[in-house]
Amino acid sequence: MGWCSPSTPRQLLSTASIFAFGAGLLAFGIHLSYANIEPQRARTLARDQFVRDYLRKKHDK
Repeated sequence: MGWCSPSTPRQLLSTASIFAFGAGLLAFGIHLSYANIEPQRARTLARDQFVRDYLRKKHDK
């Protein structure tokens, strides 16, 4: 997609709006990712500990 040069003010506003919307979506996604990281980390650590305990019980005689 290419626009003729020089761009009109309406085209520049449209480009800036789409860019700002995309940046906002990216920022929102990053926020959700960091907000939900601790419960995921806790589940992962609990699962790792369960596997370690299971393997210790199975192989330690």
